[in-house]
This record gives sequence, C-alpha cells and structure tokens, in this order.
Amino acid sequence: MRAAISSNVPYSTMLDHPSVESRSPTPGSAATSFGKSPSASPTVHIVDDDASVRKSLARLLKSAGYRVETYEGAQDFLVHDHAPEGSPQCLVLDVRMPKINGLDLQTRLCESGMDLPVIFATGHGDVPSSVRAMKVGAVDFLTKPIDDRALLGAVERGLALDAERQRTTAVVNELKTRLGRLTPREREVLALVVTGMLNKQIAGRLGTCERTIKVHRARVMKKMQAGSVAELVRMADLVNIGSAPIALAHSPAAGSSRVGARAAR
Repeated sequence: MRAAISSNVPYSTMLDHPSVESRSPTPGSAATSFGKSPSASPTVHIVDDDASVRKSLARLLKSAGYRVETYEGAQDFLVHDHAPEGSPQCLVLDVRMPKINGLDLQTRLCESGMDLPVIFATGHGDVPSSVRAMKVGAVDFLTKPIDDRALLGAVERGLALDAERQRTTAVVNELKTRLGRLTPREREVLALVVTGMLNKQIAGRLGTCERTIKVHRARVMKKMQAGSVAELVRMADLVNIGSAPIALAHSPAAGSSRVGARAAR
C-alpha cells in the first residue's frame, strides 16, 4: 500500500518536511513517530542463522514497540513476502550465514531494487566486510555482543531513511502522473522552460509564435501545479527531465542548451 497523495496538493506542500539529517531520533520512539495503525507500524526484519540471537534481538525490538519478523537465513528471507510500501522497514542482518551470506544478500537486494536499509549485526566483523557493507549503503555495522542502545539507534535511523524514501517515491509518482497529463507540445515547452529560456526563445526554437508559447506555458504551470518557474525546475529534476530529456521534434540541440543553462546558474 503506497502513501496516497492528492493530485490537488501543491508540490511545495508535498515536500514541506524535515530532512532525515535534521531529525534527532530517540531510540525506540519510531513505533509512535511513524503512527500507531497496523498498516503504518514500522517493521524490523531480523536475518540470523542463530536462533538464540534471533530471539534475543526480537525481544529487545518488540519491547521498544516495533513489529518484528525473523528469518533463519537469507534464503528464508528471500522466499517470504514482506510488509507493503507505506510501512517503514529495515533489516538487521548477520554476515556469516550458510549458502548466502549477509553481504551477498545486501547486494542482491540492491540489484533487485529492494532499497531496504540494512544494519549488520555480526560476531565476525572485519574491516573489509564493514567497508563493503557501508559502500553498498548499510546504515551501521555492529559487532556482537550488541549494545542495546546502539542497535535501537541504528534501527531508528534505518526506519527514518525508509520512511523518507517512500515519501519521496510517492511525490515522484504523483509528479509523473501530472506530467502524463501534458500534451506532446506542452512537454516540449516544459523541457525548454526549465532550461531558463524565455518565451520568445522557445517560440523560435519550436517554430511558432510567442503568444502560442505563453498559452502552452500557462497550461504547463496549471497541470503541473507549479507556483513558479523555480518550482517547476525542481519538479523537472525529480522526474529526471534533463538527465533523460524529453525528445523535442524540432530541437536536436535542446539537450546541450539545458546543460549550458544549468552551468550558467
């Protein structure tokens, strides 16, 4: 279940929230900060081949108010369905396990597009393993015996990261929906407006009159629900207009124009 965003909500309101870095999480507080309803309950997945470790970590995390799912190995985790989008999640993962180790599972998840924050908790930590884990995006690399506060703090950070990722994904999906309402000509105009070009320049590029461009530009602003050109540029960046530019039938040089405009800012 994905976070619902009304198509009438302005972009500036959609992104009006504190960044992950600005938060000061209190260990164990995520169960209330992310909401109390079952669908929004933060979930912590524990993958460890040691039953006693799974039981101990699960007891600690449940006492802090988290929903906990345990797995006896990487393969067990991979074959199970997990909590749907809309429920912040993170993974507490052992490194040395039979068949598929924790580092390989982390890599598989990244390659499959399952962007789940990972906290490594292992009795076999070493510098190369920790460096590899952090490079792939691990939240933390903890060694056993694990300090309770260190684990709770890492879990809180992981859940905050996942909540932020899901919110950003929902915003991007909404912007793509708005983008889909534009006509082909309006999409061409949008791609040029966000380069900083004036109406007269756009008209010359597309082979039409300035008055027509003004009409298209107004429709773009209305359909995208942008309050300013600066806001429209931020929207375009989020939906990758520029890194994957919209094709302009009459403008083979549009891509280089955008690069030059951005460099001049």
